[in-house]
Amino acid sequence: MRESATAKALLQKRKWELPALRSSGRRFDLSRLFAAGAVAVIAFIVLCAIVPQWIAPYPPTEMMTDSIMQAPSAAHPFGTDYFGRDVFSLVVYGSRDSLFIGLMSVVVGGLVGGTLGALSGYIGGRLDSVAMRLVDTLMTIPGILLALAIAAAMGPSLTNIVLAVAAAAIPGYARVMRGQTMSINGRPYITAARSIGVTRFGIFWRHVLPNSLSPLLVMSTLGIGSSILAGSGLSFLGLGLLKEIPDWGTLLSQGRGYLTVAWWICTFPGLAITLLVLAVNIVGDWLRDYLDPKKKEA
Repeated sequence: MRESATAKALLQKRKWELPALRSSGRRFDLSRLFAAGAVAVIAFIVLCAIVPQWIAPYPPTEMMTDSIMQAPSAAHPFGTDYFGRDVFSLVVYGSRDSLFIGLMSVVVGGLVGGTLGALSGYIGGRLDSVAMRLVDTLMTIPGILLALAIAAAMGPSLTNIVLAVAAAAIPGYARVMRGQTMSINGRPYITAARSIGVTRFGIFWRHVLPNSLSPLLVMSTLGIGSSILAGSGLSFLGLGLLKEIPDWGTLLSQGRGYLTVAWWICTFPGLAITLLVLAVNIVGDWLRDYLDPKKKEA
């Protein structure tokens, strides 16, 4: 009777475990599927930015006076604006500046903030105190307000928007890199490297820095979406670069006055921003799970 009861308990336990395993596998497959779809979306938008003339059906500056504010149709999938320009072509050509702002602001912010945080966490002392007080001061100001103040002071240009968005992101990168560097610096293999006579620079360059980059890489990936949103917000407020081919934020700003009569002028640029930010965040989440050693061990 005891053996029978034990067997039933094991079967019952197995019955409860199998659905959990299947559910875990389904979640894993779905995460990979979402990541693959997000990569495809990003690749398409990057292609639009590199070779827009291959994808856009019309030149972005062509004004078709017989098709002003035409609703979406087969000839104009996203409709036309108040100048008769094809909105789909404007969205395709506008992806270049939006991507440039997102990528370059992350590169600049990650390099400056990551370097500051790594040196501060590794060297410590007065450098750490001064650098972190500066970072704390910057963190008291909301990122979008800091970017808005810098962009307004420097004037409307693509470079100034990149610098403004990057400056607002520096404190976050510095804090993450400092914490990771301090954690790596206290591990046994760092102590072993010191005991055999490896120089401080050698330890930092060969051991501390390479093992500290994973969180920075994940944060940078997720930061691209935030940077695109911040850059689009600055362009929406009129602090972007004014030129013939507007970016997505400028398209939103130009179309907001026609929202009740021609909703498509600003709706499709807004959807493009949403889709790109969502795709980048999905890839960032997948990359974070992939690089997490605890999940690998599980």
